[in-house]
Amino acid sequence: MNYNDNKKYTYFLYSRKSSESEDRQVQSIDDQVGRLKELAKTLDIKIKHIYTEAKTAKKPNNRPVFDEMMKKIEAGEANGILCWQINRLSRNPIDSAQVQWLLQQGGLKSIQTIDREYKPEDNVLLFNVESGMANQFILDLSKNVKRGNLCKVKNGWRPGMAALGYLNELENHTIIPDPERFDLIRRAWDYMLTGNYTVPQVLTKLNDEWGFRSKKRKRTGGKPMSVSGMYRTFTNIFYAGVLVYDGVEYVGKHKKMVALEEYDRVQEILGRKGKPRPKKYTFAFTGMIRCGECGCQITAEKKKKFIKKTGEIRYYTYYHCTRRKTDVVCTQRKSIDEKTLENLIFERIDKLAILPEFFDWAMEALNQDNDKEIVDRSKVYEMQHKSITQAQKELDNLTKMRYRELIDDNMFIKERDVLQGQIKKLQQELRETEQRAEEWLELTEQVFHFARYAQDHFENGSIEERKDVLTGLGSNFLLKDQKLDISVHKWLLPIINGYKTLEDEYKMLEPIKFASTKVKTEALTSVITRWQAR
Repeated sequence: MNYNDNKKYTYFLYSRKSSESEDRQVQSIDDQVGRLKELAKTLDIKIKHIYTEAKTAKKPNNRPVFDEMMKKIEAGEANGILCWQINRLSRNPIDSAQVQWLLQQGGLKSIQTIDREYKPEDNVLLFNVESGMANQFILDLSKNVKRGNLCKVKNGWRPGMAALGYLNELENHTIIPDPERFDLIRRAWDYMLTGNYTVPQVLTKLNDEWGFRSKKRKRTGGKPMSVSGMYRTFTNIFYAGVLVYDGVEYVGKHKKMVALEEYDRVQEILGRKGKPRPKKYTFAFTGMIRCGECGCQITAEKKKKFIKKTGEIRYYTYYHCTRRKTDVVCTQRKSIDEKTLENLIFERIDKLAILPEFFDWAMEALNQDNDKEIVDRSKVYEMQHKSITQAQKELDNLTKMRYRELIDDNMFIKERDVLQGQIKKLQQELRETEQRAEEWLELTEQVFHFARYAQDHFENGSIEERKDVLTGLGSNFLLKDQKLDISVHKWLLPIINGYKTLEDEYKMLEPIKFASTKVKTEALTSVITRWQAR
């Protein structure tokens, strides 16, 4: 290089590094600028301005900083470029042609890289070869990436970021279920499959009731699911174990979240435009009961029957297993009509239904217990508060002893940890006492209200009220061989196990059964006392 020419030229320093795979081996922007400044000092190059950019050069018109620099060179503000390598200026034929044309026309007098200089009088073949190699690198890279992705898909694994509910397993480059979110999103599919919920309704349950938040990453994540994200989830066949690449479907090796039939069912519910279609029927017990044999959801359908004698059409509702699991053979083929199913549920409700008199006696006993509870709780609360105050006082005294060097560090730390543990435990007990004070009476009253009014709400209530009754009765509803199994809530068991005997005794207390009113009164008192004790 002619060092005398350097004094005639004014250079722009241009540094670029893309965050994409094309530039993984390239020096960072700061390193490039630092080395190029040293080169400029050695070669006596005058730098008018430094341009830096973090953009890929594989596409034209994608780098605003580069475009600005080229316009200023065309306007004569500088006639030289100092850069790391020629591929920092371009990796596509459009930008390469622009640089080469300015060089040939003399508007650009010099391109100085870390290892050589390009000038207008040089053979254009060398510049074309090197810029062509940069462009070819991008083409090869794109082909290699596509080839690698296709190979991965054919092996049953999705390339790129895992879908919500899954995680990228980095050691073997596979995809595994997300232990925190997989079951939540599967639950969202279950609600959608019932046909009783719209996508926004399911989204509200997922975010607000179940507390879903996406996986927290360095700059993203930790947020609720969006509406568009919920629609993408319900329309992504990946959850059914299928990978789609370049319009071709492949069988995935990841654990599928839903069966293909379930996926198809949700697509039918969503409709062509991804919006919930109007539901013709609403069923009381869909989404709550599962098959006792295969574990699939119990669904419902209406059938019409023409009555020849009257000429009318009657509609009947039948419940049956969806049999969605392809890997399980389910033998539950027979449907159960809605009336029979209602009778099965009503039989369970009837076992805990109580007479109005027993409800009144229960409320009276609760009020008496509450008065006693207030007294006992006040004593417990006062004692707990004194214990916390005493422990805190001992901790303060211990600290003073350490300040005065009456005890060493080891003794101080040992005794401090013991006292802090006591204080923490006492504070927890104090909070539990406060919480118990607020909740115990309300929760107990709810149990007896349920036992008193559940029958009426189930027989005469709306669909939502009937669902609430069933939820209040128990959980894990299983239908098998036209028999319904319910895991009744444990707080209802004392009523179920002990009430009927007392009710039978009460109904026998008629005047004709007893010669003496005193005897009847004693018998009634016995029934009430044993009921209140329960």
